[in-house]
Amino acid sequence: MSAGRFMLSPATVAVLADVGVSTGSMLRTAGLPEDLFLDRQVALTAEQFYRCWLAVEEISGDPALGVSLAEQAHAETFQPIVFAALCSPDLRRAAERLAAYKRLLGPLQLIVETEGDGLRVTVRWPSAPVPPPGFLGYELLVPVALARLGTRSRVSPLRVTLPDPPQGAAATAYRNYLGTPVVAGPEPTVAFTALDARRPFLTADTEMWQVFGPELRRRLADLEQRESTAGRVRAALLELLPAGQCGAAAVARRLAISVRTLQRRLAAEQTTFQEVLERTRHALARHYLARSGITVTEIALLLGYDEPSSFYRAFHQWSGTTPQQARGLLA
Repeated sequence: MSAGRFMLSPATVAVLADVGVSTGSMLRTAGLPEDLFLDRQVALTAEQFYRCWLAVEEISGDPALGVSLAEQAHAETFQPIVFAALCSPDLRRAAERLAAYKRLLGPLQLIVETEGDGLRVTVRWPSAPVPPPGFLGYELLVPVALARLGTRSRVSPLRVTLPDPPQGAAATAYRNYLGTPVVAGPEPTVAFTALDARRPFLTADTEMWQVFGPELRRRLADLEQRESTAGRVRAALLELLPAGQCGAAAVARRLAISVRTLQRRLAAEQTTFQEVLERTRHALARHYLARSGITVTEIALLLGYDEPSSFYRAFHQWSGTTPQQARGLLA
């Protein structure tokens, strides 16, 4: 289990079958091993997961795949976290539970806020890779589908916004499902009235939540214990450095925390952001220098340096040698 990966359950096979797509065809189109779903729990990087989403869109030819998945939603195909949310007394509490345990499903984050007397849910994600627009649309449909399953009534959101809203036939499908058009906005957001936020869930089950709750809390605690902040920073830097992003602000955005929180957590682990950055760059430099097909100038760029001379100075400080001398020793 990893907060940086999307976790797919065996129910994914049934979900895909509902929209007429086989896992084999999806995986082939996405360039992934076709035996991937032999494992009980499948963990995909964000890039792999988004390739799978785009593959399903391509194979199905469905311009509004998110709507089709939402229309097919039923409790037995949900991950335990979503099923547990159905045990909530109302949509507000269900959304809060989803937000609290979202990290167990993948790197996206749900922000649940009060809007007047109503409810607003916003989807956020690490800075890269950016999720496909269709997937972000589906993420906004999940609270709507959850509200309708829980209340057994056609709950329609007050407002839905996307940075890249659907067009043409997809826009019509979304409007028909939601009962309101999806409009352009800076963030993916779905808002509900106070009445719908408080509407009682007929699926509310306190005893069932008492079964799910402790297990979800244990899994989240295990995840947080295994993930040191320094380790999460290193993982983020491995993806950000080739794009020239090496600042604390970029890493903090990737981890969905503030720079101040990042610095505080690193200090608690007796290190700093600059120390983690330098260690990561040094390890990557040695890795790249062992590969003769990459020039020193290319390595400097891969490590996020604007100029090769900056890389030369840093490498000499780390090792007391030049990159060329180190390459000769590593060859």
